[in-house]
Amino acid sequence: MAELYEGDKVEVTVGAVAHGGHCVARHEGRVIFVRHALPGERVVTEITEIHKAYLRGDCVEVLDASPDRITPRCPYAHANGCGGCDLQHVAPAAQREWKTAVVREQLTRLGGLDAAAVDALGVTVEALPGGDEGWRTRVRYRADALGRPGLLKHRSNEVVAISRCAIAHPEIQALDVLERRWPDRDVIDVVKPSSGRAQLVQDPPQEIEERAAGHAFTISAGGFWQVHPAAADALTGAVRELLAPRPGEHAWDLYGGAGLFAAALADAVGVTGAVTMVESARDGVAAARGNLAGLPVRVVEATVEKALHRDRRPKERLPRPDVVVLDPPRTGAGAAVVRAIAAAAPRAVAYVACDPAALARDVRTFRDQGWELRALRAFDLFPQTHHVECVALLAPADGGR
Repeated sequence: MAELYEGDKVEVTVGAVAHGGHCVARHEGRVIFVRHALPGERVVTEITEIHKAYLRGDCVEVLDASPDRITPRCPYAHANGCGGCDLQHVAPAAQREWKTAVVREQLTRLGGLDAAAVDALGVTVEALPGGDEGWRTRVRYRADALGRPGLLKHRSNEVVAISRCAIAHPEIQALDVLERRWPDRDVIDVVKPSSGRAQLVQDPPQEIEERAAGHAFTISAGGFWQVHPAAADALTGAVRELLAPRPGEHAWDLYGGAGLFAAALADAVGVTGAVTMVESARDGVAAARGNLAGLPVRVVEATVEKALHRDRRPKERLPRPDVVVLDPPRTGAGAAVVRAIAAAAPRAVAYVACDPAALARDVRTFRDQGWELRALRAFDLFPQTHHVECVALLAPADGGR
């Protein structure tokens, strides 16, 4: 087996998609994760990273193309280019098939489900309204050493200077951010709230208003909010549909942020019910308390791990839930949180996941606690990229209470 080095080029036949925006190929028995390729293609791949167990590479020439390959509409979406849109070379419908395959593979490989169980879920990644360009309402540009704005290369801090980002919201594209030099800033954040105009995020950040699920939410311009204009409504709609919270029930909203899911839960459980929201970030807690004023919601400032700890003093303990919304960071909830939720014995959990691998690992832990994955919806919240958002319904396998 010949030794390979960064910059070497090899011809490979591309295999299945894998989580992370690449496909799996092999060269003389070694695994190569190849970007900018499609299953079944024969391509020339330039090696970009050498690891003991695998290599990384970028497709630099297509010898036999897949019928799902299209010409990227963005001139920066190529090997050694911008690292943001890793699926620009894939037809839109095939992008959703790609992401569906990834979700299925993670549920079987990491979640421990068999193929028949995944088939029964009917996993299909759903498109959101608005098309596959001009959807991103939050963009973080970077400035290079000359102050030119751009975006980062894949797995790199190197800035690719650009003149246009095709997935940025049209109002963000209309700003002069990319026409200026930024000698005194390394990061240029831009936001287009659902209420109001596109604007630079200042230091300290200004407040903006977002609207979703029939409510208005005031948040910091630099705070977290879903980047696709239709995402917040799609996710709250899926949570309410799957979880079916009932009037008079008590709900937990864990990792509650500015209060999006807590507001939707409060509407469902009504004045005879209650919602307990847990958030650790102070700006999120402050925003949630303002946004949820007048609703039957108690906001707890704590990490979810601490809030669920059984040794908390009686007055600090969370009341037993009927239903739970779990919206953890990309790393997932983790085994300790999952076990604590299962021990609280709600009738159902709606798990909102931005990473199918983290979701699958937590699904396995739920299954170890005697729970099962009842349903799953997946959404293409990030067209042109490999990212996918899921909403999973979990419940005790014995039917619960």
